[in-house]
Amino acid sequence: MALSYKSRRRLSLVLLLVWLPLFIIIAVSIMTSVPRQPFLLELLIYVVLGVGWALPFKFVFKGVGKADPDENGPPE
Repeated sequence: MALSYKSRRRLSLVLLLVWLPLFIIIAVSIMTSVPRQPFLLELLIYVVLGVGWALPFKFVFKGVGKADPDENGPPE
């Protein structure tokens, strides 16, 4: 099922305002509960987590910043 442009915009907003802060809290909580790692390993973990949260939602964010393709343009 393909999402409409407006649905993808709303879902992307929810993801950015709700899911991302929750994911950050979860990631930091997990990282503080494990023993301290070497700096480069810890940096790599944070980079992977920083990019990895958005990969499952790539289809939602694709094209959201562009004009609505379903909207009729001005008559020519």
